[in-house]
Amino acid sequence: MISEDKTITLKDGRSAILKSPCVEDAERLLNCVRQACGETDFLVRYPEEWTTTVEQEAAWIDNQRSSPNTMGIACYVDGNIVGNCDITFNSNIKTAHRASVSVAVLKDYWNLGIGSAMFDELVDSARTRNISVLELDFAEGNDRAQRLYEKFGFCIVSQKPYAFRLKDGTFLSEIHMQKHIDLST
Repeated sequence: MISEDKTITLKDGRSAILKSPCVEDAERLLNCVRQACGETDFLVRYPEEWTTTVEQEAAWIDNQRSSPNTMGIACYVDGNIVGNCDITFNSNIKTAHRASVSVAVLKDYWNLGIGSAMFDELVDSARTRNISVLELDFAEGNDRAQRLYEKFGFCIVSQKPYAFRLKDGTFLSEIHMQKHIDLST
């Protein structure tokens, strides 16, 4: 799926554009994801685990844009990709009421409203598809992300202990959250 382009004003007064990345953005998107993974221990991979080639990333973007069950949004500031998010809609009959979301923003762009703006778009997309349950997972200790998720009405529903093992040997739990969307409004 392709999202509509949207211009937002960041808390520091700059403009940003939220839009679905194009295949031409593959290298920039890949670099953004790798950089984000190096800036925090709370994302699922380390930067060196992103072995995806630019060509593979371009194919992934193309598939995402043409699929009715996924939508990606990147945040562009001054032509640079500084964050991205996606939503994946379940297509099986028993789980078609659910979708999963994920978000990553580069550290230099934290606290500027990008995460909130992207979540607004994800929730709107879910409503459009009559999704009644949004789901996400995050690593224990990511308090900033948890506050954002709770701001959008997500609640913790389960925890998987020892889900992540950091390079220093520290274990972190994976926390699963859900948000119920009232479709009657």
